[in-house]
Amino acid sequence: MLEIAFVGLRFVHFAALMLSFGCALFSAWLAPRSLEHLITRRFLPLQRGCLWLSALSAILMFAFQGGLMGEGWGDVWQPSTWLAVAATGFGTIWAWQIIFALLTLISLFLQPQQQRRIFVLLAIQFLLAAGVGHAAMREGAMGVLQRGNHALHLLCAAMWIGGLLPVLFCMRLAHGQSRPAAISAMLRFSHYGHFAVAGVLATGVVNTLLIEGVARPWQNDWGRMLLLKCALVALMVVIALVNRYVLVPRLNRHHDAARQRFIALTWAELGLGALVLAAVSLFATWEPF
Repeated sequence: MLEIAFVGLRFVHFAALMLSFGCALFSAWLAPRSLEHLITRRFLPLQRGCLWLSALSAILMFAFQGGLMGEGWGDVWQPSTWLAVAATGFGTIWAWQIIFALLTLISLFLQPQQQRRIFVLLAIQFLLAAGVGHAAMREGAMGVLQRGNHALHLLCAAMWIGGLLPVLFCMRLAHGQSRPAAISAMLRFSHYGHFAVAGVLATGVVNTLLIEGVARPWQNDWGRMLLLKCALVALMVVIALVNRYVLVPRLNRHHDAARQRFIALTWAELGLGALVLAAVSLFATWEPF
């Protein structure tokens, strides 16, 4: 049960970070100035909830790691176990993760309109998260390469998955007075989204090669779960391509069917993204051999 709880916390933590990151990305960089305040206000309750969850889950993951290192639930709440965790590589990095999670939460409550600052603080958390787990299995120059590659993988995934909810909001705005600004924001996301998707795929391949090498992934549970993740990501790519190159050219005020299909497929893409994150949260705790 402790292992399952830890996997659940990983899912909550990274899902909350990605959703917050996507909202900050739109407010700070993608939305025209006329939409910046509106998008920030619309997603502020979501960001607040997500940042509370990310901070709480980060703290609990630190404590639960003590239970995994020790003898189970009894060690989760022992200060002596926390000190032992803090002395590990995971504990050192994750202590900083907790600090930046709290800083991000405080910053949002004090100055919610400073979305560029929120964006940077969230990006730092992804950089820190790339320093634990399988990405930290190598030392030296290869270790730096592996952690850097994984950090880029997380940032690209956060941009892709986290940006989908603001896209849906902009799609709704596109049928009102904010139509030009909303379309501009969606086009910017579409443009940079190409790089995010390509980044996810390229860094994912490099991650796999650095962790498992050239192997037959179906030979172990870790590899089979990786193949499931790849299949889900492939479906997401197909949906993204259909949306961008089939439905977007048909979008106008009089083509409601294309708009409804776009919305439905974007929700499906977001759901697949959640399944990908759930799969990663699970097999990231397994040995890849």
